[in-house]
Amino acid sequence: MKTFTVEQICELLQGELEGSTRQIITGPEQLEYATSVQISFIGNRKFFPLWEKSKACAAIITNTIKGEPGEGRAFVRVKNADLAMAQLLELFMPEPPLFEHPIHPTAVIHPTAEIGKGSRIGAGCYVGPNTRLGENVTLYPNVTILDNCTIGSATVIWSGTVIRERCVVGDNCLFNLNVSIGGDGFGYRPSADGRGLVKIPHIGNVVIGNGVELGSGVCIDRGKFSSTVLGDGTKIDNLVQIGHNSRTGRFCMMAGNSGLAGSVTLGDGVIVGGSASISDHVTLGNGVLVGGGSGVMNDVPDGGKVLGYPATDAREMLKQWVALRKLAKEG
Repeated sequence: MKTFTVEQICELLQGELEGSTRQIITGPEQLEYATSVQISFIGNRKFFPLWEKSKACAAIITNTIKGEPGEGRAFVRVKNADLAMAQLLELFMPEPPLFEHPIHPTAVIHPTAEIGKGSRIGAGCYVGPNTRLGENVTLYPNVTILDNCTIGSATVIWSGTVIRERCVVGDNCLFNLNVSIGGDGFGYRPSADGRGLVKIPHIGNVVIGNGVELGSGVCIDRGKFSSTVLGDGTKIDNLVQIGHNSRTGRFCMMAGNSGLAGSVTLGDGVIVGGSASISDHVTLGNGVLVGGGSGVMNDVPDGGKVLGYPATDAREMLKQWVALRKLAKEG
């Protein structure tokens, strides 16, 4: 078990110590659930009243929040408690699952595949012909990577993930459980006789940049002609759908159950709220914010904030909601 004194934690976070505690800290926890040997976090003044009832011996607190820790307890004051929390969680990170063999005997690796130095491949994995893994790649059990793929160095892929043929993944990516990359796009047209549907072949691939993180159950369809692209640093939550030929800029974020239809373009730093949907061939400019549950059917310029279904300017939509509430009360 990893343990630290509050002084050690304060030094690590380059914070300012207020008060003191003799407790040896065994880990972080929410204010409501912390024990006397745990440290907690106060990033917003509205949570400060919970401190009095909490059993935590210490808390990391944003330095603009007023208050005292109390007898036998301590605050580590920092500029941003949320960022400090991320550092502390890394400090207490448990060890990952054990690999008894660098390459498990039950893994199937094609003779033409290239496996980089330091890579680990778990039980039941499949690595197809002419696929190349960079250095220090980790494939947890039952990952499938088909033909002619490239996986960048230090990328971690969790169990159940399938990467279809000809896809490219950058360095330092993290794919959680059951991700699907490179499946066929959803493309059909009525048949000439009007009695059925004709499937449109998708012969492109998926290209994923460096430092991309994908949550469990994310599906990214291959391009119809060229590539579906995720830019560097993009973070995708669980159960998100990315349609064929869509392209995201750098450092975009998409929350759970949201989705992009085909050929959507996101600029850099776009944030899409949970359960929001972006219609096909729509372009969202740099820094656009889409509220949760919205349906975006038209282009949004740089810096725009949209909300609602159909989505419109967030301030205008809020005014409409207020007006509707007034009408309901008057009626």
